[in-house]
Amino acid sequence: MTAEFLAFSKYLGNDLSTPRPEFNFVGLNPGDQWCLCASRFLQAADEGAAPRIRLASTHQKALEIVPLDLLVDHASAD
Repeated sequence: MTAEFLAFSKYLGNDLSTPRPEFNFVGLNPGDQWCLCASRFLQAADEGAAPRIRLASTHQKALEIVPLDLLVDHASAD
């Protein structure tokens, strides 16, 4: 996660940074890892707010939504 993506997600109505103890959710911070759906990743990329990804952990079906070059551009080094 990045601060930019968390702010973008909150702006769209999906607040991932605020703890929700009733759901046993501690909230996310920049640097945390989180599974992200391909369509939200693409939307964030289009707005310049996509986080880094672990390409090796990305499901092949993501390629049905997100072009490979975009995924590679956002791949983390680890």
